[in-house]
Amino acid sequence: VQLVESGGGLAQVGGSLMLSCAASGFTFSRYAMNWYRQSPGKERELVGYITANRNITGYSDSVKGRFTISRDNNKNTTYLQMNNLQPEDTGVYYCNTAKNWGQGTQVTVSS
Repeated sequence: VQLVESGGGLAQVGGSLMLSCAASGFTFSRYAMNWYRQSPGKERELVGYITANRNITGYSDSVKGRFTISRDNNKNTTYLQMNNLQPEDTGVYYCNTAKNWGQGTQVTVSS
């Protein structure tokens, strides 16, 4: 199993970034996918998820209304669209399924 995140970088307050997580080594369409983040000095927290069936999504209160998770089962990829970024969104973002984690991608929001 391999999960590879990309798309991180530097954004200004109010800006947007879209992260991608390319998956391989398992039947992607059968698994829910999660996005986590770890901000400086804080524990890793769940940002949101998307289910395998019907693509139901859920979000933490801190990102609800600003972030959107989607998936493309043909490309074995899940996405995290982040809008109206704030300094507190700074951190390393990880995708996850079951016990498998990507290496993370850094997001820095500058004011």
